[in-house]
Amino acid sequence: MWGALTLVNSDGTQAEFGRNASTTQDWTFWDTTDQNAFAELTFALSDRWSVKGTYNYRAHTENDKLFFAYSSTGLDPATHEGLFGWPGKFNGNDHAHLVDVSVSGKFDAFGREHEVLLGASQGDSMSILYANEPSATDPGFGALPAFPYAGNAIPEPQWGAKSTSDETDQRLRRAYGATRLSLSDRVKVIAGFNYAQYHRDGVSSETPFDQTESKVSPYAGVTVDLTRNVLAYASYSDLYQPQDYYDVNNRYLDASKGKNYEIGAKADWLDKRLLTTLAVYKAEQTGLGIFAGFDPSNGRSYYVGQNFTSKGVELEITGRVGENTKVVFGATKLRLEDDTGADTYEWVPRETLNFSVDTRLPFESAITVGLGGAWRSETSTTDSYTGFEVRQDAYAVLNAFARWDATEHMQVKVNVNNVSDEKYITSLYSIGYYGAPRNVQASFRYSF
Repeated sequence: MWGALTLVNSDGTQAEFGRNASTTQDWTFWDTTDQNAFAELTFALSDRWSVKGTYNYRAHTENDKLFFAYSSTGLDPATHEGLFGWPGKFNGNDHAHLVDVSVSGKFDAFGREHEVLLGASQGDSMSILYANEPSATDPGFGALPAFPYAGNAIPEPQWGAKSTSDETDQRLRRAYGATRLSLSDRVKVIAGFNYAQYHRDGVSSETPFDQTESKVSPYAGVTVDLTRNVLAYASYSDLYQPQDYYDVNNRYLDASKGKNYEIGAKADWLDKRLLTTLAVYKAEQTGLGIFAGFDPSNGRSYYVGQNFTSKGVELEITGRVGENTKVVFGATKLRLEDDTGADTYEWVPRETLNFSVDTRLPFESAITVGLGGAWRSETSTTDSYTGFEVRQDAYAVLNAFARWDATEHMQVKVNVNNVSDEKYITSLYSIGYYGAPRNVQASFRYSF
């Protein structure tokens, strides 16, 4: 699917479909190939200092025929009509090179040993995307049949000549440094910086662009051993995030910037077999791109930059209970507010729970069974096309598995995902997909 499901009706009620409902057509495909290569060399300058160099290469190619369905009014609740189509044929490639060199080591000061890291990197990428636009009068651009429709409802268009849709050159230069200072046996300080210079230029849908930005982002943290089993910490960091979102004028949004604060405590239990972490955090971010709509004139989604503040608390428990049982539990509660203090990003769950438990059977140590899952609180959003609200009730998804370690080299595993066959929407951010129904996966693994 290119895009996803329209989840509103024209009368403002929420639409609902079977989990196999799809807006795509049988003639579509989305073929991608990714290639990665890397090299790393570390040289010991002494027993306390070393220099490391890395090189990473990434290549991505795609070839696709796609079909997008959208509605500016919502679906008619009686006829289920109201969708319009947008076919597209694309092929392109992206090549990226990243070189990083760093020096790290230990030094003595004030009668104690400390650590330091200094480095620099440069990443360059070149991407180009070609499009074969069909005629604007092609039926694929018109009104679609009642949804859900068949996979052969819209014939494949007669594609036009290939032309360049997007061409982008990007460069990211970084210099960074960090030090870990041991102020005492119980107090450690971490401080550092990251300098980034980001540049990109090119053409997007015949609109040229040329952007260069730079920023120095400091960060710092402190840890204090309150007791043998309890550690407290606090940290501060700057946020800097270049964005690949277009605004309504088909220009890239500026980088999002912000600040992040966190305080917390870690405690270990049961002879260090169980670790608990409690953290309180606050993040202030400006200009973060959020989906704002779809422009039928150029077939692009567009975004706007928004400021927000998030505040939250997290609890995590991980480790072993007994010799054979592993547990992981996490809980998060947060608030997201805009400049006026009103709730924003309402598609983000405000409360979440995650857990997993697995144990070896006491009467058969070669067999391990486990249960895990996630719970998400209620979410909602305003559909950017129609202005109507879409809502997702709170839901939980449970997954189970059984693993048999038949021999030292052979393993058989069965997973049952979504055990209760819960029907839910995975996210309400700009688009909606139904989560997979109950399904079973089996795997066999043999190591030599």
